[in-house]
Amino acid sequence: MTDPAELYSTLQTEAARVLIGQEDALKRLTISLLTQSHLLLEGVPGVAKTTLAAAFAQATGLQGRRIQMTPDLLPADITGTKIYREDTGAFELERGPVFSNLVIADEINRATPKTQSALLEAMQETQVTIEGETLNLPTPFMVVATQNPIEMEGTFGLPEAQRDRFQFKIDIDIPSRDKQAEILDRFNYEPNLGPDDLEQVLSAEDIASARTKVKNVHVAEPVRDYVLDIAEGTQETPDVSHGISPRGSLHLLQAAKAHAAIEGRHYVIPDDVKTLAVSALAHRLVLSTDAEIGDVEPEAIIEGILDTTTPPSRGDVTAQAPAVGDGGRTKQKD
Repeated sequence: MTDPAELYSTLQTEAARVLIGQEDALKRLTISLLTQSHLLLEGVPGVAKTTLAAAFAQATGLQGRRIQMTPDLLPADITGTKIYREDTGAFELERGPVFSNLVIADEINRATPKTQSALLEAMQETQVTIEGETLNLPTPFMVVATQNPIEMEGTFGLPEAQRDRFQFKIDIDIPSRDKQAEILDRFNYEPNLGPDDLEQVLSAEDIASARTKVKNVHVAEPVRDYVLDIAEGTQETPDVSHGISPRGSLHLLQAAKAHAAIEGRHYVIPDDVKTLAVSALAHRLVLSTDAEIGDVEPEAIIEGILDTTTPPSRGDVTAQAPAVGDGGRTKQKD
């Protein structure tokens, strides 16, 4: 299963046995998996944030480990440490839960900044350092973190540097009445139905092959410039102290490539960028003092920039798109 569109369709069908109304979040989870990135889920308790991450791990066949983040959690509880064994008279490495394919950091903002930072090296370098020894993490490796936006007591907001490591921040809203009725009907008779009931529908080879397909998706120069225009817009608005960095622009571009592949295209169009821009960029903005006092929402800033930034025409993009299967070497005919 090398086609990203088929991969996502298969994953969505299986996950729908447990998840209801989480299609957008599941698609962004798939995009992050295919681009070797990480994702932050935010929502009130009871909207299935952790269930979503666990169902994704089960259906993709990724070895998942859940970490309940608390104020007394130490960095070594995440990365691991060396323990002295009396029977051997030597120190032995005890690997932490970060040594897994998919790390679910539940309620990440309840951990102290020191413990939160234990994930920084893992997320950026796919490795951890334990008492001077650098160890590689499994492939694929992905962090899915959750946080609750309404309980502020005993929490520690993620620093800008850590927020910037997440490709997406997704707000999980309370489902509509129709979706809630579907949830009640399904789980009324199957109250124990959960992620463990899902079948593994993907293999490591499927994921690796689909990632290669995504890497080969073509990005025309006008689309690249469109991403740069959006990033520049965040740097010029007076509501923002620090706009989007090159990392943010690259995350958005890579996500657009994966979105195009999932939609069955071998080239990116402006709509791929627009669809993902808010969830890929808003959490990275550092607002000005006046904007914070005025309760300006970062999402509204990105939406405003999208409204005032002219995207390239479809013709300009498709004119530069390579023909299917040529690896980007030839131009597609009009």
